[in-house]
Amino acid sequence: MKLQSDPHSGINTITGYGDGYVEINKAPYSHAVLVSSGGGILDWPVTTFDDLTAADFSQMAGLKPELILIGTGKRQRFPKPELLKTLIDAKIGFEVMDSQAACRTYNILVGESRQVLLALIVEAN
Repeated sequence: MKLQSDPHSGINTITGYGDGYVEINKAPYSHAVLVSSGGGILDWPVTTFDDLTAADFSQMAGLKPELILIGTGKRQRFPKPELLKTLIDAKIGFEVMDSQAACRTYNILVGESRQVLLALIVEAN
């Protein structure tokens, strides 16, 4: 699915997504990424939901967003509570949803000028 983007805004936006890819600022990615509304796009060494570790959540918290959207792949799955503890302790809000819903929600929040981080798992076909 293609999404609209303002290429002159300087803000990272999701411009498309589908099975096995996400498009950020019109550049395709076929692997997991951390996307900050006001910062960079980082490769994220997660290939499946089952790969998530406490270190991944510490990395997210270290970026100090207001809110984290966790896109868990093709379907919504909830991380173990002990993995989320880092975010809870840091008082960082988070939402867990399938990756396509996370992309749509991210763009809405970016449009509201929210400081949001998208932690997106991109599953291969």
